[in-house]
Amino acid sequence: MAVEHTGTGDPTRSMALLWRAADREGRSGLSVDRIVATAIEIADTDGLGALSMRRVAERLGVGAMSLYTYVPGKGELVDLMIDQVLGEIDRPALPGGWRAKLEHVARANLALYRAHPWLLQVGTARPPMGPNLLAKYDYELGALDGTGLSDVDIDTLLTAVLAYVTGAGQAAVEAAQAPARSGMSDDQWWEVQGPLLEKVFDPQRFPLAARVGAAAGEAYGLGDPDRAFDFGLQRLLDGIEAFIGKR
Repeated sequence: MAVEHTGTGDPTRSMALLWRAADREGRSGLSVDRIVATAIEIADTDGLGALSMRRVAERLGVGAMSLYTYVPGKGELVDLMIDQVLGEIDRPALPGGWRAKLEHVARANLALYRAHPWLLQVGTARPPMGPNLLAKYDYELGALDGTGLSDVDIDTLLTAVLAYVTGAGQAAVEAAQAPARSGMSDDQWWEVQGPLLEKVFDPQRFPLAARVGAAAGEAYGLGDPDRAFDFGLQRLLDGIEAFIGKR
């Protein structure tokens, strides 16, 4: 569930900051870039819920009011953080067809979620229109350019792929964080839950859950986010291939 939303700050200030229309370095060594980098470090380590202007100021060793000369508030700061990390996505010129290119787009976005899990805590229905976001969008659209699809179809299919990656990214991040948050590995958790479940579970009442769950558990335990991502991505690309064929 999102804990922050983009687009909550002053739109004029956010746009100017995103495009660095008036960035400068002050006597204290502060700059928009340094403030944003520090905020990202905090969010990467402790999550977006731990982020505040005061926390950033403390990390930088300055008074909180000093930050407001550069960034008006947390709303604008979150916009800047989003655009900054989007610039980390690798955008090579890929050979081959649309499928290989779109697969690269999906995997690059999943890697970004793993590097910055706090991205999954931000609602981006109104994304920050910064240079990195637009560069990312332009590059990713290129995966389907030349397929004969309409511009609207290209945008819609890209949106579908990115939505799939967001869901898979959520599962991957939760699986990676579960041992630290619970203090137990998956095997340790199941050693506790398994015997308890056996006492209450009736396989005749839930025959499909018993059959399929047993097969899946034997194959990959509690779950394998990488396997699930790969399988789902290929089926999604299969569907896009069929859609392109109809056009």
